[in-house]
Order: sequence, then structure tokens, then C-alpha cells
Amino acid sequence: MHALTLGSFLFFTGLVGLTTWILTRKDDHGTARGYFLAGRTLTGGYIAGSLVLTNLSTEQLVGLNGAAFADGICVMAWEINATLALVMMGLFFLPRYLKSGIATVPQFLEQRFDSQTRTLTSFIFIIAYAGILLPIILYTGATGLTDILNIGQLTGIESPAQVLRMTVWLIGVLGSAYAIFGGLRTVAVSDTLNGLGLLVGGVMISLFGLHAVSDQGIWTALWELKQAHPEKFHSLGGPEQSIPFSTLFTGVTLLHLSYWCTNQQIIQRTLGARNLAEGQKGVLVAGVFKVLAPIILVLPGIIAFHLYHNEGIPMDRAYGTLVQQVLPAPLTGFFAAVMVGAILSSYNSVLNSTATLFSLGIYKNLFKPDATETQVIRVGKLLGVLVAINAMCVAPLLAEQESIFAYLQKMNTLYLVPIFAVVLVGLLSRRVPPLAAKFALVLGCLVTALGYFEPSLAEYVDAMHEFHFVGAVFVGLVGLMLLVGWLYPRETAWELVDSQEVNLTPWKPAWPLAMVLVLSVLSIYVVFAE
Repeated sequence: MHALTLGSFLFFTGLVGLTTWILTRKDDHGTARGYFLAGRTLTGGYIAGSLVLTNLSTEQLVGLNGAAFADGICVMAWEINATLALVMMGLFFLPRYLKSGIATVPQFLEQRFDSQTRTLTSFIFIIAYAGILLPIILYTGATGLTDILNIGQLTGIESPAQVLRMTVWLIGVLGSAYAIFGGLRTVAVSDTLNGLGLLVGGVMISLFGLHAVSDQGIWTALWELKQAHPEKFHSLGGPEQSIPFSTLFTGVTLLHLSYWCTNQQIIQRTLGARNLAEGQKGVLVAGVFKVLAPIILVLPGIIAFHLYHNEGIPMDRAYGTLVQQVLPAPLTGFFAAVMVGAILSSYNSVLNSTATLFSLGIYKNLFKPDATETQVIRVGKLLGVLVAINAMCVAPLLAEQESIFAYLQKMNTLYLVPIFAVVLVGLLSRRVPPLAAKFALVLGCLVTALGYFEPSLAEYVDAMHEFHFVGAVFVGLVGLMLLVGWLYPRETAWELVDSQEVNLTPWKPAWPLAMVLVLSVLSIYVVFAE
């Protein structure tokens, strides 16, 4: 480890922290509206930056580039197809969420169904975030940072397991401070600042990586990559790859829609929008970045394959190895700081959402309806501390996973797809009763878990592909809810009431930009199709 690398790392990390404090020190952190929804003051720029960086964390940088190392550009579906889901979020879901005045997805389900549905959904989100998502963020962050900064050499610790645990706790404690003591606007501001650094740093990795392939220029390097590994440049995945083409129309699409339209961790910053126009602007501008994301989330993985595939490195170590090898020492420190920012972004966003779900959805709704705002915030912070400690203990246990990105997607389907099915049916129907929603939530999570982990059923799931299985579960849940609604309809039809919380005037360029984004995604697939 070199002093210049460490110095630049500490400088840029401290700079983001100081700037965030200066910009948010006068914010309202004493009320639930201010702490959990940023006082509904977020503008399009902060929403777009926070959306992009909350998603663009180390599970993407490390995991998706690792997937590209193995399968090539067909894995770009995890990025550019997200644009289509963001279009749906901006044009269909967000106007309805803001009209209802909600702070959480479970709160919407209470309005549409009943309080028991809200409590059940809150528990599902909290368990998933605490037991699945937060440990994955910490593990991938620690893995990437260890490779980039060569922490084992820096500290003199020879045991990789000890280095991993130490780095996990370092990241976890730092991220908890942002989320627990700052609130949503602090998270959004730090996300945006780190997002700018991540975009600059990510492009630098690609450029330096291409230079390592060929010093004759970018286009020459890209041509050399394509000539050397033509199989890595097919947009339509084959049946033996992680994303076969047919799965784009089933589980992959459902995961995108559920993640970007109903995942509390993601959509919470859109619920804090100043008005609908700013919310749509933020969501659709984030879609523009997702179209360009393969430049920093897929291309480096292919470059790493070209440079290191004969060295036997694991796929999830490909990105960190590339960064360490191609960047000069000062820039390595800068990018490590950016990586920490990306880690903290996802980590503190999930932690803030977990505290929001528990405080507003369980503590105040179930245990103490007359709780003051001070009590609600205090309980949220306490839960945040407990969840953070749990995540830091669990994260090192993920070291045995072959592909952390594949593991993340599988775990996401356990809870996101059933919740998406319930939200979608709730929005599109007026007579489906609460019983149907609660039954679908429990059955969906249970059936998906059995399909993945019960050995005899897992064989059938593998044979049909897990993403087709997810599609079948979704169709079954929707059909079941509609059947229950037909047999036992609500006595009165549900109406979406305008809460008057925000101005619902749409953003004028929303529809034209949405059409451009859809055409861009289709064009990319056509250009790189076999």
C-alpha cells in the first residue's frame, strides 16, 4: 500500500462527508416527515442521483462485472432493461403513489386493503433487508475494497477472513452514521455527490482498461476485444448462460418492475419528491443513466476476462483486480473513495428504509399509535443500530457463494415479486379484498422459497429455469387474487383519494423522453444481436 493511494482515499472520502454535512446541517431531522421523507423537498437532480447510486453499488460493480467476465454483454439486461421499469415507475406508479400521499409501500397497501396487509408487508421488507440485502452490500463492498486497496498488505493481516471481517465492520459503522443520524435527505445528498464520483471513476476504469488492451486508442481496443472474444458480444443470451433470451420476458422483467416500482429501499426518495414533475424528472433521468450503465458495469468485466482469464481468478474478484492493476496510485485512492461512497449509498439507503418501515409501519401502527414524532424517530434509530450489527455479523458468511450477483437476484425474487403482484392487482382492481392480498403475500414467499431450496422441487425449477418459475408464480398469484375478488368481492369499490400532499402536474417532457428511452433499449439489443 502506498501513502499516496491512502492519502487520496482519505481526502476524497472526507470531502464527501464534509460537503454532505454542510449541505444538510440545517435540515429538519426532528420530525417524521423531515427524517423519513426529506420534508418532501427532493428535486429531480437529487432523486436521479440517489436512484442511480443506490442501485449502482458494489453488488453491481463487483457482481455484474463478474457476471460479464463469465457471460459477456448479455448480462447488460440487468441494467438497460431497468430503463423500461423506470419508465413504468415514472408514468404509471409514481403519480398514484404521490396522489395517495404515502411514505411507504406498505402504507399504500393499508389504504388499498387493510392494516394487517401493511403490517405483513412491512415485516417481509424488514426481514429481507436485514437478513439478505444489507449483508450482501457489506460483503461485496468489503471484497471490492480489499482488492483495490490491498488492505491485507496495508494492515499486515495475513488471514483473508480476518481482513474481510474488519473491512465489513469499518464500512458498516461508517454507513450507519449517515443513515441513522442523518435521515433521507442526508442519504440523497451524499448519494448524489458520490454518484458524480462513481460515474467519473467508472468511466476511468473502462478507459484505462481499454488502454491496457491496446495503446492504439479506444476503438482499436474495442475491436481487439471483439475479435478475440466474439462470444462475449452477443446481446441475446444462450440457454447455458445466466440470462437466456427467453427469460427477458418472464422473471427478468418481473424483477425489474418489482425492484424499481415497489421496492421501498429504491422508491423512498421518489416519495420525497417536491411534486410529481420533479419526481418524474428524477426517475426518467435515472433511466438515461441506466442505458449508459454497461460502459462501467459490463465492459470492465469483459476487459478483465481478456487480460486475466488465464490466471484463474474468481469472477467476483475480476473487477477489483482490474482496478488495482490499471489505475495509477493517486487515482486508485480516489476510486476506492468512490467505491466506499457507492457502498455507503446502498447501505444507508436500505438502513433508512428499514427504520422507516419499522417506525411508521409497525411501531406506530401496531404497538403505539399515539407515539410522538420524537419517539418514532428514536425507535427508528435504535432499530437501525440493531439491524446494522446483524448485517455486519452475517456479511462474512457469504464468502462461500459462487456468484454473489446471482445469489442477490435469487434472494430478491423471494419477496419482491409477491409484493409487486399485490401492489399491481391493488392498483388495477377495485373489488379484490384484503384476504386475497394477505394470502398472496404468504403463499408467494413460501412457494418461491420451496422452489429454490427444497431439493426435489429445486430440480424442476432448474429444469425450467428459475426466472420462468418466477414468472409462473407471479401469474398464479395474480390469477388467485382476481379469483378471490370475483368470489368474495369487497362490499364497496376502492377509490384512490387525492391526499393533496403534492402538486400532481406532470413533467411535460416525460412521455417524449420515455419513448426515446424505450427505443434506445430496443436499438441496443438489435445492434448486438447475433
